[in-house]
Parts: sequence; structure tokens; C-alpha cells
Amino acid sequence: MNIKKLLAPAVLPLLAGAVFGLTACGDDSSGSNPADAVLNGANNNTPAEPSTPVVTPDPTPVTPTPSGSAVSLATTANVAFPQAVYAAWKPFHFVELENEAVYYGGISDEFSVVFGAYAPAGRVIWSTQASGAYKFQCQVEDASVGNMKFRGCTVSEGIGYGMLLTYFNNDNDAFIRLWNYSRGMRKYFDLSLTPWITKSFMYDMIDPSSATDADLDIATALILQYYKTNNAEFLADALTIAAGIWDKEVEPTLKLLMSGDTEMWHAADPTYNLSYFSPVALRLFAAEDPSHDWNSVIDAMYAYMAKVQAGGTGVFPDWSNTAGIAVNPPNGAAGNEKTGFTWHTFNKESVRIPWRIAWDYYWYQDPRALQVLTTLNNFIVAKSGGDPSSLALAIQYSWDPAKGDYDKNTSIPTQWVGAWCATGIGTNPTWLEACTPQLNAILPGNNGSSYFSDILLGLYSGLLNGEFVKPF
Repeated sequence: MNIKKLLAPAVLPLLAGAVFGLTACGDDSSGSNPADAVLNGANNNTPAEPSTPVVTPDPTPVTPTPSGSAVSLATTANVAFPQAVYAAWKPFHFVELENEAVYYGGISDEFSVVFGAYAPAGRVIWSTQASGAYKFQCQVEDASVGNMKFRGCTVSEGIGYGMLLTYFNNDNDAFIRLWNYSRGMRKYFDLSLTPWITKSFMYDMIDPSSATDADLDIATALILQYYKTNNAEFLADALTIAAGIWDKEVEPTLKLLMSGDTEMWHAADPTYNLSYFSPVALRLFAAEDPSHDWNSVIDAMYAYMAKVQAGGTGVFPDWSNTAGIAVNPPNGAAGNEKTGFTWHTFNKESVRIPWRIAWDYYWYQDPRALQVLTTLNNFIVAKSGGDPSSLALAIQYSWDPAKGDYDKNTSIPTQWVGAWCATGIGTNPTWLEACTPQLNAILPGNNGSSYFSDILLGLYSGLLNGEFVKPF
């Protein structure tokens, strides 16, 4: 993917500890081809990591008694596939504090400042930042493993996605480690919400502002883990995060989800990102937190989503305003004059919408979710002639018919295989049958720029192959 959604225009190298208030995470900024991990992607460039004894989390989770879904997946769905994806993804993209202390020996004695009370800890590594706005914040000069030098940063989105992946793959040690990463950073910087970008296991602050999608995912994973284990500590932390989301990331009048907790997202006419809308998260909050009207947020967001979708070509723009019109976001994340603007297209933000909405339909069968999926599926079936291997899936289509599509891809990016496939859930079983085997032919790219595509592969493959089992 091309542009991390938090790039500041003409950013100068930022001093460690600087606060500049650019929030919300979603893509990497390595400047690579958006199709960096495509069909039949191979594992490569995996760093040699020292072995670390597995730390057994406390408490030991119990086996839940799950209920299934009334929604059918493809007959070719295979729960073993997302497990294989996870097994390939984890060694490259997840790192334990103990191993990082070997890579970054010159700073490792400082790790205990943040994580002395939150051990064991681990993090999901953001894309390699060898260039761009975060080059100097994310590199560690004394890295003993060369290709770890520019892999010093983690974004809160990765912690949220990682906690969901570890939950659904029953990797309880890694789940606890990621939870401790969020807890340690929040505690040290006295925040109710996880800072969106942090450096290694350090106390150097890059940006303490929040990203709403990450906060929703972290709290969701904690509630699901509570259902699995009956450990009230998971629920208590989830509700603390939910309270922070309500106070800082829910627009008080319209009840729409704002993109973060900083001033740029709280303008008189905020810029919204519909890929941050996680109906499953809000339903879990409503079940566990009666002190806030979470159902009003679900209703407002689905109504807004229908408004945006009906106002354009049928796809969603990456960013939109209160009126439901595509707009250029204030964080400079949607292109520029040289590379072209992408804010009006179904692009690197919106690629997550089918996952979130299909998950909601898979678990809760909300007819509003089905309508969103049906409109998207009808759109792509018309464009592709019903063939999910068509390069029509590689185009990021414009919401605005007067503006051009983003059609620079020469192959179908991994995340778009999953996204367009998921639009068939509940609405087009023929499409689902044809595209699921294509998704199940992809493995993580495991290279310096594949953070986003690889982690979304884990999420989409988990949903489409039946790994997303309800624990209630």
C-alpha cells in the first residue's frame, strides 16, 4: 500500500517525544506497490529470531461453548487455512519483548520502564520504515539484526487486529502479550485509549492520539476473551476503553463515530472513515455496558452508511463528511498532486468495510448489513462479469462518477481478494463458492511492506473459513 493515513504534509524528521496530533491508522507508508502481496504470495525475508520460552498466561482460558451462525459460508471453507495463515504470519510480524531486547540491545535496558508491571509483552511490527515521514522515529540504529533496523514502530491498529487474530487462533500467550502492550502504553502515558503509534517497547512518545478502529478492536477482543475465560479483568479493561470511546470518539449529537480523539477529527463538520465502523464491537458494548446508548451509534452509523452508499456509485469513499459526500481528510493521508488523490475511491481505508459488515451479518443477521453487502456485491459482479479472478477486482473504484478510479494495480492485492469475496456472504453463494478457493491460495507475503495486506489476510480468511465462531 502506498500511503499511511497519518502522514503529515512535508513532515520534517520529528523529535522523539513530539506530539503532532495526527490520528487513525490503516495502511503502511513504505511507498510500495499496493499489490505487494498477491495471489500465491510467498514467505521471504523473515528475520532470524532467538527462541524464547513460551510464557503461560494466567488465568488459563477455558474452552467456550460456542454457537454457530445461521449464515452459510462456501462449501470449500476450511478452518485449517486461516490457522496456516496465522502460523506463517506470526514469526515475521509479531515479536516478543524478550526477542526485541536481543535485536535492540542498546535500548533494551529501558523496556522495563513501561513494561515492568506488564509482562509478558509483545507487539505487532508495523511496515518497514526505511523512508518517509516515520523513518527516523521507527529506526533503531543498534539493531543487531539488519532488517529489524527500520521495524521499530507499532500502530494501535496492529495491536487490535493482532488481539483478534490471537483470540480466534487460540494463541493465549500472544493475546496476553498484546493486551499488556496496550495496557503498558496506556498506563505509562496516562491515557484511556492506546496511542496510535509507538516505538518498540520504549517510553519515547511518537504520537499519543487515538485511532477509533483500533480502540474498538482492542475492546472487542477483550470482551470475547472474557466470554471465553470468565475472567472479569478482561471485561473491566474493555469497559474502560469503551468509556473512553464514548467520551472521545462518539459525536455527541449525531452519534457517529469520529476518527480519533484529537481536534482535527472534532471539527464543526468532521471527516468520517466508514471502515472504522465495527458493528460487532458496538453490539458487544451494548450487551455489557448499559450505561451508554451504543445501539444509537449502531443505528446512526448504518443510516449514515446507507446515505453515503446511495449518494454515489455504490462503493464507499475512503473519507466523507457529515453530508455523506467524499472529502479529502485533514491528515494528508489520501494522496497529493504528484501521486494523485484517492479520498473519493473505495481504496486503502474502505477495503476493511466488507470484513466488518460481513462479520456483523455472519453473527447477527442485521438486514442493514445485508443491504450494504448486496449493493457492493452487485457492483463487483457487474464489473467482473461474475468472475472473482478478474482484474476488475484490482481497481479501486470511485464513489464519485465524475472522478476517475484508481486503476494503477496490475494484480489483485491480497486484501481486495478477501474484501470482494466477503461481499457474497448472505447475498451471493455462487460468488462465495468461486472466490473462497482463490483467497485460500494466498499466503502472507512476509516482507517489509506487507504488514497491512498480511494482517487483513488473516482476518478475511478467518471470517470466510468459519474461524469466527461466536463464544456466546
